[in-house]
Amino acid sequence: MAGPTQGHRRGGGRLVKNRVFAVATAVVVAGLVGTAGAPARAEVRRDVGADRATVRCAGRTVDTAAKIRYRTETTIDAPLRTVWRLQTDVERWPSWQKPVLSSKRLDRGPLRPGSSFRWTTPVPETALNPATTLVVTSTVRQLQHQRCLRWDGPAIGAGLRIDEGVHVWTFTEIDGRVLVRTEETWRGDQVEQDVAFSTEALGGGLETWLTELKTRAERECDRARR
Repeated sequence: MAGPTQGHRRGGGRLVKNRVFAVATAVVVAGLVGTAGAPARAEVRRDVGADRATVRCAGRTVDTAAKIRYRTETTIDAPLRTVWRLQTDVERWPSWQKPVLSSKRLDRGPLRPGSSFRWTTPVPETALNPATTLVVTSTVRQLQHQRCLRWDGPAIGAGLRIDEGVHVWTFTEIDGRVLVRTEETWRGDQVEQDVAFSTEALGGGLETWLTELKTRAERECDRARR
């Protein structure tokens, strides 16, 4: 959706930022959570530099021409099979990702290239938008078992839209731990109205996602050891 019309030019910068914030808050699976409610982000490193560090799955990466792009990584002290199961069992995302209201597979069987799933996340009320729910439809394009995932798709809500998000994950076992790297890009007129702010919001969401994945996987591992 385009930015404010001629009639909204007064305070336009504030309204544009409110609109971008509403989209950015909602579209990332983990979402942006308040600092007080967010778990500690341990061992998360961010890198938005040159393509030499681009995250790839089966030779494919994010949309390198997109204006909004972020990547980060963390190390999880849990078995690879546990981390992979949590990430690919998309219908159970709401059990460990607070901002995910629902998640439903649109096909059956193991997650594979061509699989699609639809999930929802809340959008907060702003000066421009009433509270609503964003619907994200993701389609897996590449998948290598316990190695990597790549999916893409739009995010659409009442008056909110990201035309295309492309998200890539890699999982590398190192000395009994798992290095998880992720990178995502967004395209869309609405979020591109404030690229720096949208990138910051995307980054916050990705780091929260990694933190929650790490917390859940390590908690399950601790229970298994008892």
